[in-house]
Order: sequence, then structure tokens, then C-alpha cells
Amino acid sequence: MSDKVQVGDAAPDFSLPSQSGETVELRRLLERSEVVLYFYPKDNTPGCTAEAKAFRDSYEVFKEMGAEVVGVSSDTVDSHKGFAAKCEVPFILLSDEGGKVRKMYGASSSLGLLPGRVTYVIDANGVVRHVFSSQMNPAKHVEEAVRVLKSIRARAEASSAASERGEA
Repeated sequence: MSDKVQVGDAAPDFSLPSQSGETVELRRLLERSEVVLYFYPKDNTPGCTAEAKAFRDSYEVFKEMGAEVVGVSSDTVDSHKGFAAKCEVPFILLSDEGGKVRKMYGASSSLGLLPGRVTYVIDANGVVRHVFSSQMNPAKHVEEAVRVLKSIRARAEASSAASERGEA
């Protein structure tokens, strides 16, 4: 059995402090929407800044699809507060000091040194529907998440239409 969370697994629940200091619980977010959970190495680095801005620039697309974006790194709440302001991110950044949640998800390291850049798309039932890992292509995380959410939406709509026709 793998230590990494994989497609089809139940997403491990957690609670962590956000950039505002508020405690955020995954299960509470899932009561309202799907969640795009992305782990990134460090605030204020070029790749992480590009990734945060890519998620920011597509945030309305995620909201229209009913999904919440959540970024996680081991930086402090204060660091996240400054990073969120600098990048003008409208979504939640969580402080995973010590990397407990990163370890729980098995979000891999890059070259064994840097914390990895891994994105999980979690449906409203708490099931992981997609895992994408790429240290060198931060913007691709956004593209992958949007693609998977569209697929989830299309399946849900098809299932709903079949149910209305009495086919389910």
C-alpha cells in the first residue's frame, strides 16, 4: 500500500490556520464545494508566486464551477498573510508548519530536497478525483484542475439528466 493519497482515495481530513489566523477544516469546505488543494514549496519564490497568480487569475472559473482553491505550504501564518497580499490572492492559504498534512497526503519532494508541488482535486464527497505533480510547470496545475472539475461537472449533469428520465 502506498503512503501517497491517490485517485479514488478518501481525502484525509485536517485543520490548519489560514493567512487570517482562522482555523480551516477540509471537511467543512467539502460541505460547500469541491476543493482544489495545492501544496507548494515556499512563499515568495518565483515558481510559487507564478502558481499563486495563475490560481488567482482563474479563481472566478473555479468559483463558477463551485470549487474552492486552497494553497498549503509550511510557511507561517504571517508569511502567508504577506504573500497573499502581495499576490492579491482571493483564496485560502494554509500554514502547515512542520509539514504534517503534506506528509499525510504523501505530497512528494522534488530531488529529495524541496517540498513538492502537488495538486489534488477533491469532490464534494471527499474523494480524490485527480492528483497532479509538477515542480517545473506551476501554471499546468491550474489547467489540470479546471479540466478535471469540468469532467466532474459533466458527469454530474449527465447523471442528473439520466435520473430525471428515469434511467438511473
